[in-house]
Amino acid sequence: MTSPFPDGELAGKVAVVTGGGSGIGRAVAGMMVARGVSVTIGDINRDSIDRGVEELSAAGSVDGLTADVTDESAVHDLVEQAVERHGGLDILVTAAGIQRYGTAAETSADLWDEVTGVNLRGSFLAIRHAVPHLRNRGGGSIVVISSVQAFACQTGVVAYAASKGGLNAMVRAVALDEAAHRIRVNAVCPGSVDTPMLRAAAERFSSGSADQASALLESWGSAHPLGRTARVEEVAEAVVFLASDRSSFITGVCLPVDGGLLAGVAVALPD
Repeated sequence: MTSPFPDGELAGKVAVVTGGGSGIGRAVAGMMVARGVSVTIGDINRDSIDRGVEELSAAGSVDGLTADVTDESAVHDLVEQAVERHGGLDILVTAAGIQRYGTAAETSADLWDEVTGVNLRGSFLAIRHAVPHLRNRGGGSIVVISSVQAFACQTGVVAYAASKGGLNAMVRAVALDEAAHRIRVNAVCPGSVDTPMLRAAAERFSSGSADQASALLESWGSAHPLGRTARVEEVAEAVVFLASDRSSFITGVCLPVDGGLLAGVAVALPD
């Protein structure tokens, strides 16, 4: 994909990407490394970190640390590693997230805590520990990976939808609090994206049948006006734009990257 970014625009910046071992986070990390950013990946899966560092290191500066984003000490260590190795912090991307299913009646308190712990608490902790370093740099950018389900949701996703709605509210709040420190805070809200998490969901609802899972993925994609699921690189482009100075007057925004999904309503005129 041809990039709209001038060569060297992000060169020399330092970033932390939570959930950077796979999916959207991995694509963001790769795109930033290729554009001259020193990236520290945090992920709960050590193998994913090792593969990511090995594959991306040929393009630039990347390192990683195992980090459960629900554990404040682990998040603190992740941020501090980036600062100690690279001299500061300019960009935080919070991409760690999980999806679980159930209505309010079906969702246990433990399941609620698991989902909100990763999706909402995890982003909060990363922001909490990154902000002092961003202030020390005289400003920076925070980009949170949210979801269209913060605006409109499926059935049976009460914990996930609540966590993403909370993320959007937190983005607005932190954007206001940190504007005087020249820290911009935005969210990217994808529709269906071809990630390991989406493919796992398709397998879950297809009784393990590969053909049924593929058909379900195609069906989910066709629900978007553009007629397909997004590629992770398409979401990463939006994230990197919001992390860069090209978006210098954008803060407090929750940007759908959804193939037009939120633009329409389900009721259609007859042919």
